[in-house]
Amino acid sequence: MRSTAVAPSPHGIRHRRLLVLLGLLAGLLLAVALSITLGSKPVPLADAWHALTAPSGTEHDIIIRSLRVPRTVLGVLAGLALGVAGALMQGHTRNPLADPGLLGVTQGAAFAMVASIILLGASSVLAYIWFGLAGALVASVAVFALGMTGGRGGPTPVTLALAGTAVSALLYALTSALVLLDEQAMDVFRFWQAGSIAARGSDVVWQVLPFILAGLVLALVNAPALNALSLGEDVARGLGQNIAMTRAVGVAAVTLLSGASVAACGALAFVGLIVPHLVRPLSGTDHRWLLPFSGLVGAVLLLVADVLGRVVAPPGELEVGVVLALIGAPFFIALVRRRKPVRL
Repeated sequence: MRSTAVAPSPHGIRHRRLLVLLGLLAGLLLAVALSITLGSKPVPLADAWHALTAPSGTEHDIIIRSLRVPRTVLGVLAGLALGVAGALMQGHTRNPLADPGLLGVTQGAAFAMVASIILLGASSVLAYIWFGLAGALVASVAVFALGMTGGRGGPTPVTLALAGTAVSALLYALTSALVLLDEQAMDVFRFWQAGSIAARGSDVVWQVLPFILAGLVLALVNAPALNALSLGEDVARGLGQNIAMTRAVGVAAVTLLSGASVAACGALAFVGLIVPHLVRPLSGTDHRWLLPFSGLVGAVLLLVADVLGRVVAPPGELEVGVVLALIGAPFFIALVRRRKPVRL
């Protein structure tokens, strides 16, 4: 006799996803606790709690409130942003190897920051962030505009990928030429290119927070339409979806999310690439669950990588971008070598 597998009910699937969501939230709380307590000077959990709830000006209070809390909050925001942006990019381009940098966001931010140092004399972190965010926005708009040429109904996944590759290559060449002209720009660019959430105060967090929140809202709004789009453009049109508007909202969300995080933290590679692949076995292809799961896993991954960078080479530390590359590169190689690539 043949044994027939019983398909799980919608209620069972929803229940399982809610349990996974609670597990990811618990994992994020654990990662936050590790980020606050571990470092070149470990702080006991009781002292960390005292510093957060009833500070009295001790050394541990200063370390927790002035250094580690802003660093942890920025890590959570950047991880959320890059995880969600990666899932959006892979969904819109239907390319399992796509990441937020495909829209030219990373190179646009780098070029604007370097140009602001050389041409305008920008010297503070906050100035870099604003110019970097502006450059990311302009690059994304340029890619989207180029992707729309020669077609109807908005840019296609192929035209977006081609336009993003061309714009990124051009901006990278221009940035490389500029940094050769100015030693300060070279130093800032090298530190930014490595990717880091260290030495960022609460003022940086408040600067990028509105953009990341706006991007998260747009991403959640975009999720149902992206589910329809994943069935094919003809089916999506038959369901009443405006393809051009769907892609525009998705590109706007990716730009805000990745632009803000990249401008503040530098080029944090692999988060947007590998996180959606880690999440899909848990969430399925429904973007209403895939996006929040990707955000939470991205935040956990970034915080854990940052903690590892602090403890592996005391009294110094490895930048989080370097640790992410060490983690992400083997995963990327394994992904490329898969016999059956993921279909989106």
